[in-house]
Amino acid sequence: MALQILDGAIGTELASRGLRLDAPQWSARAIGEAPKVLTEVHAAYAEAGATLHTANTFRTQPRAFGDGWLDALRDAVRIARDAVGPGQAVLGSMAPVEDCYRPDSSPGKAARAEHRQVASALADAGCDVLLCETFAHGDEALVAVEEGMATGVPVWLALTAGPFGELGTPEQLARIGRDAVSVGIDRLLVNCIAATRIAAYVDAIARLGAPTGVYANAGGEDEALGWAATSPRAADAYAALAERWKEAGASVIGGCCGTGPLHIQALADRFI
Repeated sequence: MALQILDGAIGTELASRGLRLDAPQWSARAIGEAPKVLTEVHAAYAEAGATLHTANTFRTQPRAFGDGWLDALRDAVRIARDAVGPGQAVLGSMAPVEDCYRPDSSPGKAARAEHRQVASALADAGCDVLLCETFAHGDEALVAVEEGMATGVPVWLALTAGPFGELGTPEQLARIGRDAVSVGIDRLLVNCIAATRIAAYVDAIARLGAPTGVYANAGGEDEALGWAATSPRAADAYAALAERWKEAGASVIGGCCGTGPLHIQALADRFI
């Protein structure tokens, strides 16, 4: 299976360009407040070599965004589509309804109705893939996947164990992944774990036999792989770590928090 390049972070890249991203809407603030900057971010990833682009819908959901979430979601998908141009895939991001790093706050299966609303809206907006991303709570991940699959659009699930693996072991993530694979998802990924620590998680999900992918975060600033240390050298170091993920079987590779267009360009230069 040919390797595909996913884009990099949206939220931290917007912040690096001077936007203030207050909770709970976070990166979704850019949809209405700075659409030009958001367009520039998407376009930069396309120019860097990504062919898979995640719309800025991580927080365009009823609980996080509030009134106007549906219009914001539609605008986010349109902005991504217009920015990257024809022949590029646009992924609709579906996130946990509470803090992705606080699985203890997840409503679990009770989040089904909210995920149904978001999945339906993303499908209606024309997304090529529904990306359920940054899930650490198994029950909520599964209902998000099921509601995504009900739309008929391909569904990918990206699991996280937190930036430094504090939320779960590779085996625990694999147990969640096994349930998702059993219901027929199209791809299983891991994301938002430090690039220097994610390999064991990639190995664990690759053993489940489904198509896999990975988009790591840049880790701690002292690791000099991204964040304020973003440079061609940092991006090359990130891409070198990605060799290991490719060897484990990942056929989609991109970047998460702290990565930017330089990281995606380094991946494209190395693998495409």
